[in-house]
Order: sequence, then structure tokens, then C-alpha cells
Amino acid sequence: MKVILRQAINNLGDIGDMVVVSDGYARNYLIPKGLAYLASKSSLRVLEEEKKQLHIRQNRELKTAEEIAKQLEKPENSITIHMQTGEEDKLFGSVTKEMIAEKLAEKGFDVDKRKIALDEPIKVLGIYTVPIKLHSNVTAKAKVWVVRQ
Repeated sequence: MKVILRQAINNLGDIGDMVVVSDGYARNYLIPKGLAYLASKSSLRVLEEEKKQLHIRQNRELKTAEEIAKQLEKPENSITIHMQTGEEDKLFGSVTKEMIAEKLAEKGFDVDKRKIALDEPIKVLGIYTVPIKLHSNVTAKAKVWVVRQ
């Protein structure tokens, strides 16, 4: 059975590819899950419209991510985290992604903690540049000041 893929599927094809699959795979899996259309001229037109809408949405998300990145990188939007310290300025505890996400939320930035690319928690006082992955093509660098309480 010939089908047109609505999404990229491993070992099968990319969006818009016309592929031949077994009838059962098409009827029982691909079509009910919305992963493919039966191959016809009308489904090709529908798929082209979906591609246009997807492209528009991706461009909008990219522009939004770039604007947020510009705002995050401004000096007035750096965040300060007050921590208790012991000897040699070592922290009691550490600064985690969750703490950074909370401080960003206080500044008005809704950033998911999973997007903060902090390799390991911060354990020493100082100024850090923390990368935040806002989009697949946009990474912002937020300045984090860890200071004594």
C-alpha cells in the first residue's frame, strides 16, 4: 500500500515521502496514529499545507527564542543567588538548575529547568555564565552571580 508520511519515521522516510508499506502496517498503525495518509492527490495537497503551517510555526518559535535570548543576555537581567558559605568560600549545598530557573522566573523568564545546560551544580562563590538552550538553534548565556548570604 502506498502512503505519504506526515512525520519522519526511522528506517522508513521523511515528511512528504511516498513509501510502500504492508497493508496491515498502514491500516493498523500509520494511518490511525496520524503518521501517514493514503497516497492520493488530495492528501498531497493537505500535506503541502501542513508543511507550510509547520514552517510558519517553526519560524515564529525561532524568532521568539532569539528575542528571549537577547533579553536574557542583557546585564540588568543577570541573576544573583545568595548562599551560605563555609571555609574557603565553599557553599553549604550547591546552586542547581532548579534554583536558577526559579530566579529567572522571578525576573519574568519562563525557562524550564531541563533547558538549562549546567553540567554540574555550582559549589563555589563566583560569577558564572550558564548556557540555556531555548531552541534547537538558539542558546542564550545567562549571567549568574553566586554571592555570600
